[in-house]
Amino acid sequence: MRILQPDDWQRPRGFSHGVEFSADGRWIVLAGQTGADVTGAYEAGNLAGQVHVALGRVVRLLREASAGPEHIVRLTWYLTSRSDYEASGPAIAAVWRDTMGRAYPPSTLLYVSGLVDPLAMVEFDVTAFVPNG
Repeated sequence: MRILQPDDWQRPRGFSHGVEFSADGRWIVLAGQTGADVTGAYEAGNLAGQVHVALGRVVRLLREASAGPEHIVRLTWYLTSRSDYEASGPAIAAVWRDTMGRAYPPSTLLYVSGLVDPLAMVEFDVTAFVPNG
């Protein structure tokens, strides 16, 4: 198993951004990707902005494993506000096209009462698979 840690990102405490392991292909598991930038700052109150950063982090971690959005086999969204999500629909759709292109993996969207960082409005968990060959 290889931990995915871009050189220019702060090292997390108590978790890893993602791991890679191989078995008839390579499974990639990413967890806890929020809308915090590389310094840990959030664009407060802007769900679409946080989704853009969070999906950008997902894509960056996939690139660390020589993969891309097309390899995602499961995506879980954790959101803190249904009303913010519904109000941000068109902006989130544009963010999706910008970061994920035409990749539309199986997804689950959950509304939660809060995330570890109180400024976080969204968090993603991702499972990806890259076949051998």
